[in-house]
Amino acid sequence: MSVPAGAFGLSRASSGEGALPHRPGAAWWRAPVDHLPGVGPATAERAGAIGIGTIGDLAEHLPSRYLSYDSARPIGGLSEGEEATLRVTLDSISVVPTRRRGLRIVRAKVHDDSGTISAVWFNQAYLAGVLEPGDEMMIRGKVSLRPQRQVTVKAHEVLGGGASEGLHTEGLVPVYPATEALPARRLREMVDAARPLMPAAPEILPSWVRARLALPTRADALAAMHFPRTAREPRSGRRRLAFEELLVLQLGLIAVRRHEEVARRALPLAPTGEVIDLVRAGLPFTLTAEQERVARQVSRDIRRERPMRRLLQGEVGAGKTVVAALACAQAVEAGAQAAILVPTETLAEQHLRTLDALLAPAGIAPVLITGNVPRAERDRREMAVATGTAQVVVGTQALLVGDVRFQRLGLVVVDEQHRFGVEQRQALAERVGSGADAAHLLYMTATPIPRTLALTAYGDLRVSAIRGRPPGRQDIATRWVHEEEREDAYEQVRAELRRGRQAYVICPMVEAGEEGIGARSAVEEARRLAEGPFRDFRVGLAHGAQKPDERRAAMAAFAAGDTDLLVATTVVEVGIDVPNATVMVIEDADRFGLAQLHQLRGRVGRGEHPGMCLVFAEPAAEDGVRRLEALVQTNDGFRLADIDLDIRGEGSIMGLRQSGPTDLRFARLSRDRRSLAEARRIAKVALERDPRLEMPEHVLLGQAVRAAFPDMPRLLDA
Repeated sequence: MSVPAGAFGLSRASSGEGALPHRPGAAWWRAPVDHLPGVGPATAERAGAIGIGTIGDLAEHLPSRYLSYDSARPIGGLSEGEEATLRVTLDSISVVPTRRRGLRIVRAKVHDDSGTISAVWFNQAYLAGVLEPGDEMMIRGKVSLRPQRQVTVKAHEVLGGGASEGLHTEGLVPVYPATEALPARRLREMVDAARPLMPAAPEILPSWVRARLALPTRADALAAMHFPRTAREPRSGRRRLAFEELLVLQLGLIAVRRHEEVARRALPLAPTGEVIDLVRAGLPFTLTAEQERVARQVSRDIRRERPMRRLLQGEVGAGKTVVAALACAQAVEAGAQAAILVPTETLAEQHLRTLDALLAPAGIAPVLITGNVPRAERDRREMAVATGTAQVVVGTQALLVGDVRFQRLGLVVVDEQHRFGVEQRQALAERVGSGADAAHLLYMTATPIPRTLALTAYGDLRVSAIRGRPPGRQDIATRWVHEEEREDAYEQVRAELRRGRQAYVICPMVEAGEEGIGARSAVEEARRLAEGPFRDFRVGLAHGAQKPDERRAAMAAFAAGDTDLLVATTVVEVGIDVPNATVMVIEDADRFGLAQLHQLRGRVGRGEHPGMCLVFAEPAAEDGVRRLEALVQTNDGFRLADIDLDIRGEGSIMGLRQSGPTDLRFARLSRDRRSLAEARRIAKVALERDPRLEMPEHVLLGQAVRAAFPDMPRLLDA
């Protein structure tokens, strides 16, 4: 969109109506990018396509890397095969015809005080009409002295004097994320045109924060990123920008938690022991120290009127469900209801069976509400929920839609919580019925989250972790199998099946023809295995495209031992527990994430026999190799989570939250762990000093927090 000149009280320098100011005001930061000299509407439109609309946007479009070029060398001192930068005068230039179709060579004669040399460009014939004899130039390229003296040019610029000489060819040259329509060279020129406006960068960090952490101003940090004189300057500038971003995020997340605690009231679920003691007495095992510790944390939280917001993470089978069961028992003995929200019907049915067994000694019978429950029966169950007769409810998305109402909802447990959006989880917590504004919320995940990511994506939550191998869980030996070893691996699987064990085979696709040419499909693989390598065994098939009853029957047959080998997609990732299954085969394993591979591996070794995981893959990318090497080397899910963060970065992981300001522009959690800890500490200090961030030195910081959390504009006003 074109903005009229003067819309910001500024002259459009590019149209000759004025020059850039020596002391730019804050308004320049918000000015359209076509106010810069040499930036017209067409360039501004191309910039807008990559998110650069204002001069501030351009300044915050940071280099992804730098090319290190030395200073200009004399022609007379060049050596064979080196890459060098030369400052020369153009003598002549022409296009040289070649016999190869599509190849055009531009050859120029250039000189300096120490000698002459030829400069050669490939397929840039337009230069012959642009460059003129007498032009002073900087050229950068590879030197060849035999059979003739020439430089094959990779970068050049025509010099016109001024500070921008050598912009593309000398020193540390920034390389920007670019497009074909707006290449890095053009972005470099635009940023250079904006150089006088860098002092207009808004400074939101208070001076006491900058002094405490020895951070440069925002303007200096941006200048260090775009125009570095040493390799250290970009690191210092990026650290400052990353810290600022993390501080704004931490302030907002702490404010979210404070808003929930202060502005909302939950039912205080004080324990009496009448129900919990019966549940504990009926447990067929003794809780581990880790389980007891986390159970105490949850019990303490839900006794308060402040709504609990806690994230519980732990391996599959680590005991998260028993912690949730004890919390549900505490809710019931306090006269309230509890709801368990899960993403799939299979997982809901598993939770129902588990909770039914755990809560039976106290006479509590959980109720199941899913889309598969017949309408008449569902109406009856919903009536039981509305009247309070149903004390514990397990359900899928069906709990979030329709007319499900609670009489007195005190606790909501959300399992595999990353599969629900923030708004969905919050919506159920607000169906509390009478006596409160919100229910206590316990989020659970079997996908361990690195501490740095937890503090960032879930900084508004308190985090608990059950670490260590679940009691009674067998070792799982993991082997990376290459294609030439396939038959040997199949024989290992057949040997297990002959012993009466069972096995899974996981494929990334349902049917051939889906994304990923060459990837194995569950349908074709089930047919191939049943007719070939496993024709002597019973082969089943389960995938997400089947009708729910058909898929449920296939999984039930496997659980009952009527199927030896189950070929499936990732529908078995959660919600299926077959202690007799000892082998997990994963095809095209490099197509799965590390956390998902670990989850799938956790489906075996759940009984009295050791487990085995065979991953078939021939990864083409280095990331795929690193994921599989990590999977083979460790069974520790928390360690794998840290490795996954280092490999993938947070960009693909931050979506766990599914809502909220978790897209980081400058910070990288894999390398900014220290800055994150500092930001968390400074955020707490700042809010203790100034809870609403309304002191003069905190006003801009407060505005940045409100802008980052637009859905909660009164965060800092609680």
